[in-house]
Amino acid sequence: MSDLTPRQVLTIQERFIRYTQFDTQSAEDSQTVPSTRKQLLFAQFLKEEMEEEGLLDVVLDGNGYLYATLPANVEGDIPTVGFISHYDTSPDCSGENVKARVIKDYDGGDIELSPGIWSTTEKFPELLCHVGEDLIVTDGTTLLGADDKAGIAEIMHAVAYLRQHPEIEHGDIRIAFNPDEEIGMGAHHFDVDAFGCQWAYTVDGGDAGELEYENFNAASAVVTFNGISVHPGYAKGKMLNAARIATEFATMLPQHEIPEETEGYEGFYHLTSMKGGCEKAQLNYIIRDHDSEKFARRKGIMRQVAEQINTTYDTKVCEVQVQDQYYNMLEKVRPARHIIDIAMQAMADAGVMPKVQPIRGGTDGAQLSFRGLPCPNIFTGAVNFHGPHEFVSIQVMEKAARVIVNIIRNICTAYHH
Repeated sequence: MSDLTPRQVLTIQERFIRYTQFDTQSAEDSQTVPSTRKQLLFAQFLKEEMEEEGLLDVVLDGNGYLYATLPANVEGDIPTVGFISHYDTSPDCSGENVKARVIKDYDGGDIELSPGIWSTTEKFPELLCHVGEDLIVTDGTTLLGADDKAGIAEIMHAVAYLRQHPEIEHGDIRIAFNPDEEIGMGAHHFDVDAFGCQWAYTVDGGDAGELEYENFNAASAVVTFNGISVHPGYAKGKMLNAARIATEFATMLPQHEIPEETEGYEGFYHLTSMKGGCEKAQLNYIIRDHDSEKFARRKGIMRQVAEQINTTYDTKVCEVQVQDQYYNMLEKVRPARHIIDIAMQAMADAGVMPKVQPIRGGTDGAQLSFRGLPCPNIFTGAVNFHGPHEFVSIQVMEKAARVIVNIIRNICTAYHH
């Protein structure tokens, strides 16, 4: 969409890099909404940008959810469709003082992000899919934030294009940017009724062509161990070492069903953190599986292992609390197959080969789908997100923006004529 600049000052990469200057890291241990106040600084910035772009009904609510409308430029019974991205970045890696830079015409070699910090093609072979493209990278000390500021840039870029090309007919288009997706809370305060769409697309996927409408069923598990502390010199028959028993619990789970040994539709248990000592210890897990029966079985195994521990020590030393987080959106999207077909055609029209694959994670769209808003996920171009080796291709970002425009155009064509 190189023709998007006669009236629009910012290119898509300039818009995106400007967004990366905001630290919007969310926090899992927070009780506020949004989970960090600094997210609101970016939300306010986006609100002002939306107003400058001529969007209507721009609302930033008290929870940090930002909504706006690109009004229809043609009459008719055309579905109102939405596009959604999140503006928080992962707690897994710092998003403060991001130093984004552009590598023009990437030559296929290893990339030195900073002295001594390299993104090698051996460790990150995804780079080789982008030879000849212009890549935006970090300096190796922070994440980049393409998950999901690339999605926001692409949506805003598409909106600017449509405003500059009124000959492209479209119905009402709704846009929403929300906080706290990275901690699984992004959809919790999303006002589906006020959003007023028949369906929507999250723009929160990975590399070019990704189209996702299956995701993990997800749960979190907190495993608490209550021990008995006694002086180690006089502990025989008395001590219950909570920290040691916690490690015993961890080894009793299926040892190869972990993130680093699974792919595709394979589920896993992931130990995310551990803390404690002799008197008290805690393990925090996430549980994932695409299949609902296997998902239920995994949760059951966690409880069975706890029972075995308690039987072994003849006391309730171990307690497990499991909480479901989200479910596989396939159940809700499958009956609305046409929204997938529209996205696939939009990709084909943009010269992008659709790559339909299950999400090994979740999106806000999963929760929104179960709240009555079918919401598949389309690509942004973000690669190796949540870490310092994250990058995004400018050309792929432009293709994503083109796909958004094509979806909007194709919907109008299908329903207006």
